[in-house]
Amino acid sequence: MAKSKRGRTLWNLPSRGRGTCPVCSRSRIKLLYPRATSSGTSVTVCKRCVNADQTKVDAITG
Repeated sequence: MAKSKRGRTLWNLPSRGRGTCPVCSRSRIKLLYPRATSSGTSVTVCKRCVNADQTKVDAITG
């Protein structure tokens, strides 16, 4: 039996949860993982960058 509700919440996000990752600059990738910068702001990153060093995440905000 198919799972009709799987991934349904992505349809409510802008661009279906896809965009350009601010850490690795990959385009058209799902941005689903929030990361906090040292300044306290939150950015969403891709699956590969969720475990990136904090210095890389801080570098995107300048």
